[in-house]
Amino acid sequence: MAAVQSDYRGAPPAAGLTEADRAMLDFAVKLTREPRAMTRDDVETLRTAGFSDTAILDVVHVTGFFSYYNRLADGLGIEPER
Repeated sequence: MAAVQSDYRGAPPAAGLTEADRAMLDFAVKLTREPRAMTRDDVETLRTAGFSDTAILDVVHVTGFFSYYNRLADGLGIEPER
């Protein structure tokens, strides 16, 4: 689990991440860091990995909400809980 938390891309197979998990995490990272660079191909990659349109929408919502909440907390100077 620690390997997944520190950097999922380098996590060993024993960490339990599937190829679909990695595709979803790649998508979420790109959406967070480069939202304007997202393309239909990014969505198609998730479909190819087995995600339904509803599941893709869930990934986008969760990623967007976390981005929003992090910016809100950063903007207000809220310290994270331990």
